Amino acid sequence: MSTTYLEAIREGLWEEMERDPTVFCIGEDIGEYGGAFKVTAGLLERFGARRVVDTPISEAAIVGASIGAGLMGLRPVAEMQFADFISCGFDQIVNFAAKCRYRWNAGVPIVIRSPSGGGIHGGPFHSQNPEMWFVRTPGLKVVCPATAYDAKGLIKSAIRDNDPVLFFEHKGLYRKIKEDLPTEEYTVPIGKAKVAREGRDLSIITYGAMVWTALEAAEILAAEGCSVEVVDLRTLVPLDRETICASVRKTSKALLLHEDTRTGGMAGELAATIAENVFEFLDGPIVRVTAPDTPVPYSPPLEEAFLPNAEKVVEKARWLFRY
Repeated sequence: MSTTYLEAIREGLWEEMERDPTVFCIGEDIGEYGGAFKVTAGLLERFGARRVVDTPISEAAIVGASIGAGLMGLRPVAEMQFADFISCGFDQIVNFAAKCRYRWNAGVPIVIRSPSGGGIHGGPFHSQNPEMWFVRTPGLKVVCPATAYDAKGLIKSAIRDNDPVLFFEHKGLYRKIKEDLPTEEYTVPIGKAKVAREGRDLSIITYGAMVWTALEAAEILAAEGCSVEVVDLRTLVPLDRETICASVRKTSKALLLHEDTRTGGMAGELAATIAENVFEFLDGPIVRVTAPDTPVPYSPPLEEAFLPNAEKVVEKARWLFRY
C-alpha cells in the first residue's frame, strides 16, 4: 500500500516513540487536533498527553521547553505550525541550542519540524523557505527530504541524533507524493545526497520539492536528446560535497535549483563548492534557477510566476546544454 509523504513522517515519529520512551512531541494543536496538517493525528490516543504536548501559541516557548527537555535527557520533536513562525524561536535556536556542544560539550537532541514552501497560496507569512537562516549557523543540522522514503528515514535519524536538527517538510509534498515503503525498519543517513536520476550531459542539483520539478524537466529534456542527472541533496548541513562534485565531474555542466529566494540561497554555496573543487571540469557557466528576491505573493498567478517550475528549468537547461 502506498504511503504519502505526510504518513511517512507520522510513521517515523510513531516508530521512534514506540522504540524510545524519551521521545515526545510538542507544539500547537498537535494533540487532539492532530496538527495543522494532521501529521500527528493518532499520536495522542496512542501515547497520551505527557508525550504529545499541546502548547500555547508561542514558538519561543516551544523551542525553549524543547531545549530544556533535551538537556535533561529527553528527545523532543517540536512542530512549528508553519516554518515561517520559527523566527519567533530564532534566538534560542541559533544562540543557545546551536552553541551548547561548542561551549560546554552538551548535546541538545531536539528536532524542529517545520512545514515550509509555497504553492498553497498561503501568502508571505505561510510560504517561505527559511532553511538558509540555519544553514549558516554552526552547530545545527538541516534536513530537507523530497520523497516519502527519505522523509521517514530521515525523521528517524534526526530523532536519534544527539544535536539539534532542523527538519523542513514541504507542504506541497504532504499528500502529493506517495510510494511503497519497506515493511522492515530503516533509517536514511543525515549528510548523504543521492542521485535521483542518472545522466551524462548536465547536472541539476537541488533538494526538497524542487527534486520533482527537476525530474519533470529532465523528462522533457530527454526527449530533446539532453541527458540530465538529478542530484537530491536531502541534507543541506552537513552537505555532501563529494556527491555534488562527482556529478559535475561526470557531466561538466551544473544547474542549481531551489525554491528559496536567490540572494544568499543555497545555490550560492553550491556554486562556490563546484568552482573551488571541480572548476577544471566545467564546460559552461554555473546556472541558477531560483525564486526572485521578493516576499512570496498571495495572488495565485503571481505566486506561480514567483516559484521555479519545470518550464523555467528547461529554458535554462537548454541554453546551458547548447553552450
